[in-house]
Amino acid sequence: VGAIAGALVLPRLRQRFDAVALLLGASLATASVMAMLSFAPPKWAAILALLLLGMAWIVALTTLNGVAQAILPNWVRGRGLAVYLTVFNGAMAGGSLGWGIVAQQFGIPATLVVGAVGLAIVAVALHTVKLPAGEEDLVASNHWPEPLTAEPVAHDRGPVLILVEYRVAKKDRMDFLAVLGRMAGERRRDGAYKWGVTEDAADPERIVEWFMVESWAEHLRQHKRVSRADADLQSQALKYHIDPEPPRVGHYLALETSGSNGNG
Repeated sequence: VGAIAGALVLPRLRQRFDAVALLLGASLATASVMAMLSFAPPKWAAILALLLLGMAWIVALTTLNGVAQAILPNWVRGRGLAVYLTVFNGAMAGGSLGWGIVAQQFGIPATLVVGAVGLAIVAVALHTVKLPAGEEDLVASNHWPEPLTAEPVAHDRGPVLILVEYRVAKKDRMDFLAVLGRMAGERRRDGAYKWGVTEDAADPERIVEWFMVESWAEHLRQHKRVSRADADLQSQALKYHIDPEPPRVGHYLALETSGSNGNG
């Protein structure tokens, strides 16, 4: 009943409070109920407290679920939520076992008090940690053109090295590198396992961003994974590109080489 009531009032609460405030309130409400139950209150008071606990539980659960869904792009949302739910339910199972052992040793009232105090302290301490709001537009932008190839490439061929060549004025270098640093996370999130930036020793204005993916198929998936938020970030990098032509993008496929024949 408490969970149903919480679900009914949650839309109004979300209009007035952000996710951090909702989690803080739900945590403190849960801690208060735990502390109250440790004193074995009358039945009617315990029922009211449990109703509040149900409301706090559904508020916390739906808030965390909403944050998890909001920050995950479509292409990885299913897998991301699977990991989140595995960790969430695993923590519940492990916590139940752990607190059960504590209750056997010290009794239920003491365990409830310790749990309530610990929850309140953690909730207040972590109140300053901002949860991601999921404000970025993670819809696929589809703005990357299909890579040019001389002939069809087998999807399992790899690894693949991608080079993006920029020309950046020396005075803008630090600002440009700061933007590229933010793009590193985007590249890795979309499938790259290595990323870096280099400069041409003979031409310091020529800066090359490079990243590697495991296979040609994985790189083609990258083209579908780039979001509108990623496109905005890449547009910021292009503002520092001073060449009239767009940055040159190269795709390099690994080659197998024969071993030494022993004549050397």
